[in-house]
Amino acid sequence: MTPEIGQLAIVRKRPFVVTEIIPSAPGLGGDGARPTHLIKLSSVEDDGIGEELNVIWELEPGTQVHEKSTLPDPDSFDHPKRLQAFLDAVRWGAVSQADDKALQSPFRSGIEIDEYQLDPVVRALSMPRVNLLIADDVGLGKTVEAGLVVQEMILRHRVRSVLIICPSSLQVQWQEEMRDKFGLEFRIIDSETISQLRRKRGIHVNPWSHFPRLITSIDFLKRERPLRTFRETLPAGDQSTYPRAYDLMIVDEAHNVAPSGRGKYATDSQRTTAIRSLGPHFEHKLFLSATPHNGYRESFAALLELLDNQRFARAVTPDRNQLDAVMVRRMKSELKLRWDGSRRFAERMVKHIEVPHTDEERKAHQALHQYSELRLKQATTDGERMATEFVLKLLKKRLFSSPAAFGITLEKHIATVGRRKLASNLHREIEDFSDDYADDEAYEVETGEVVSSVSQALSPISTEEKALLRELSEFAAKSTQRPDCKAQTLIDWIKTTLLTGGQWNDERVIIFTEYRATQKWLFDLLAREGLAADGRLEMIFGGMMNDLREPIKAAFQSNPKESKVRILLATDAASEGVNLQNHCSKLIHFEIPWNPNRMEQRNGRVDRHGQKADEVHIHHFVGRGFANASVSGKVGDLEGDLEFLMRAALKVETIREDLGKVGPVIASQVEEAMLGRRSRLDTTRAELEAEPVRKMLKFERKLREQLEKLASQLHETQHELNLTPEHIENVVRVGLELAEQPALIPVNVEGIWPDPTGLRKACPVFRLPALSNSWAQCADGLAHPHSKRVRPIVFDAALATGRDDVVLAHLNHRLVQMCLRLLRAEIWSLGTQAKHLSRVSACIVDDSALSHPVVIAHGRIVVLGGDNHRLHEEVITAGGALIEGRFSRLNVGETKAALEAATDNPVPAAIEERFQALWAKNRDALLASLDTRRVERTKNLEKNLEELAEKEVNKIKTVMTELQRAIQAELDRKDGPQMVLDLGADEHGKRQRENDLAALHRRIMEIPEEIQRESDHIQSRFSNPSARLFPVAVTWLIPRKAVLEITRSRS
Repeated sequence: MTPEIGQLAIVRKRPFVVTEIIPSAPGLGGDGARPTHLIKLSSVEDDGIGEELNVIWELEPGTQVHEKSTLPDPDSFDHPKRLQAFLDAVRWGAVSQADDKALQSPFRSGIEIDEYQLDPVVRALSMPRVNLLIADDVGLGKTVEAGLVVQEMILRHRVRSVLIICPSSLQVQWQEEMRDKFGLEFRIIDSETISQLRRKRGIHVNPWSHFPRLITSIDFLKRERPLRTFRETLPAGDQSTYPRAYDLMIVDEAHNVAPSGRGKYATDSQRTTAIRSLGPHFEHKLFLSATPHNGYRESFAALLELLDNQRFARAVTPDRNQLDAVMVRRMKSELKLRWDGSRRFAERMVKHIEVPHTDEERKAHQALHQYSELRLKQATTDGERMATEFVLKLLKKRLFSSPAAFGITLEKHIATVGRRKLASNLHREIEDFSDDYADDEAYEVETGEVVSSVSQALSPISTEEKALLRELSEFAAKSTQRPDCKAQTLIDWIKTTLLTGGQWNDERVIIFTEYRATQKWLFDLLAREGLAADGRLEMIFGGMMNDLREPIKAAFQSNPKESKVRILLATDAASEGVNLQNHCSKLIHFEIPWNPNRMEQRNGRVDRHGQKADEVHIHHFVGRGFANASVSGKVGDLEGDLEFLMRAALKVETIREDLGKVGPVIASQVEEAMLGRRSRLDTTRAELEAEPVRKMLKFERKLREQLEKLASQLHETQHELNLTPEHIENVVRVGLELAEQPALIPVNVEGIWPDPTGLRKACPVFRLPALSNSWAQCADGLAHPHSKRVRPIVFDAALATGRDDVVLAHLNHRLVQMCLRLLRAEIWSLGTQAKHLSRVSACIVDDSALSHPVVIAHGRIVVLGGDNHRLHEEVITAGGALIEGRFSRLNVGETKAALEAATDNPVPAAIEERFQALWAKNRDALLASLDTRRVERTKNLEKNLEELAEKEVNKIKTVMTELQRAIQAELDRKDGPQMVLDLGADEHGKRQRENDLAALHRRIMEIPEEIQRESDHIQSRFSNPSARLFPVAVTWLIPRKAVLEITRSRS
């Protein structure tokens, strides 16, 4: 028998709802051939969320159709706690699109979540299309906030496919965080992955469609070939289809995809173009950036248009109300204190370390300064000047880093300078040389190649220049063999700070450097001093194999009493996105980065959510005399340059909120100073210009009240769904019993059990026994990352907070997931285990709660929308009192009150027999009451869904009509022509302005049709909702008095 749409079908021993039926074409297969049907199925299992299956029904073996759902018969009774575990499993799997209050994702993550991190996910639930700009301060946990949104959207069947686009150095970090914190598997797409995929599955496989959750780097995606293969997965034509081809796009460090502001008008980059071409094919978008505004009005508007082109348009000043709707921005300064007045975040202290530089070092610095002046004088063309400045800046940065890094680049320059082989693509080569890299060794190679190539284009060197280069070469060769003054000062600082009486204390430090060459040199120097012995010194760098890097990270994050490592040398490529705050609050910049964003990224590794210390100490090296302002040198001299860099570092601390606007100005002025063209740091104008930007990004919010509301919403979900540690523990206990696996083993853990507060009556911490078969995988992740000791589990997140010696078994933990899956399988009677549930229970309640015995049915409603997507799921109940042997229906309130009176006390066998005898007489009435409740609930839902559809349609009309008005106002601007004239010689800016205006003309023409398409799409989703009822369990409740009456009469 062919199923009908909405029916439950068992295919390949798993339950699916039929979503679409496509009959075969007439005559297919020849005369007399029986017709076949392509049946499209959607999984109804919680662990199969988003899974779809297409089968030819007549050819598929072992299929079944459940024509009518029935209540379980009371042939036997489960203990009340067992049925409670089953009902919890069913309830936790029923998540509704229409409910924007219940939050499950926080309970499905193995991390400590602060109330403020719930704001993005709460906003997402109230948005028809989720388009959010998460612009929180560095270290507030934007990745966690994005993970919560992804998890919640997947649970609600609103998202299946996810693409994360980030800098290449963050790809592995994203993959690990999504897996370890949220139980979500992602695959990285890069050149190597594509090659492997094609070797396994053939050259025609498209990497973008082989897995639903992917991560890639923006600089890989923007290339011609990857972009072309992605477009092959999109529908034909320029317009996106409904529903869109993909669900969710996440762009990390989203400011990198905004048009770049170099001239007077921000211009599109390859990154901008790539996101603009793909963005419309994603239903939802999350953009993450601590510095979303670079000070260019048109750049910020373009970034917002990439995020949500129904609210914003390029070149149009964003509407404040619309910006408030999509942007989440909180600074650490706003979230300083917890409810009890304690600090939420550590206080950052910026300190300096004075270095007594030698005359030899000053002379080398002066020699490079003189060489720079001579070279710049000889640069006669713009191209040669650009090439000269590029090489000189690189030489100076590497000299500030270490003689080792400087020597390598200097020798490349000396070997090739002045050959006059002018590269045709010199400008492109310099533009493409990026400090966003994932592999330090590859970056060193590329640096050498670019320096050689660019140096060849310079004019031949003079005798004076040759002498200066020889002097610098001799200095680098000599200084590389021993510590220079800065390295010796570092060694002294380490011995003073990390050792007490010659013995290592518990302090730790991270030392950052930009270059792998400096890192290797430092490691060798520290090792010679005996600081690497016994595993005290480690290093991580970009391109390091995971199996080498992860143990080092784990050791550094472990308690100092467990792990010996005290010093971590890290490069920028290795550190981006890596969190190292557990037991380290000291950080040293071995060289001050010229890019303020890079400096903030480094600082954010320890100055972030989860830092336990009250203060974080950030150290920079300066010349002697800095503290009392007695530095004698001017910019161009060694001490003068270091003072300028330190002033820039201190300025960054005061303008962190304006870093997007003022940061590039600081970076530019640092470069000017290092080339001898500036003597004083002056950001006054930039800060004044940043004021309106800050006001634009600042919204008056009652933050404390908002945090209290978010916390209340979370607690309400916990209460409504019984998401308590006790209920989760019960699910695991029952699941292990059903699977015939050994039970959890209570253990003592200092600080947890025995309970130091004396409040707990039962042990809350357990050792996982040796489990067999597929259950053995539940132990994955229990071994401590560093000590490898198998850790016990807890079900209470509060017990795991701030500890790494226990593991939180949250809803997405493998152990809990397997137990939930086993329990939910009982709905469909698919369990093949020897022990199973009857799904019927009976308990004794207090006489004050009930006057008569009560029987209650539990059912699961699944509501499908017009496009056969699940709109709503919930567990409903209905029941009646047994009065004189007859069923008397209870109302909703009475049913709820009866269930709240339920206990864990099972009834005696005599009562079970009495209930069994009454079952045939009351079964139909009970099922009818459950169906009546379904009808009532469905009517309410239909009304709610109708109102929701109308609300969403009105919202889209209002938003897009306002956008239409704003675009028209921009096109009608009287100063438009003058604006183009003001761009002067900025040809790129003029061309971009013309392109933006042309795009606005096209956009305003598209809006009316798009409003109609969006409205039709929304209405089709919510039209003709159909509800399916799946009865799942029966609960009997009887007052103690009635039990005594029956048992006495029997005796």
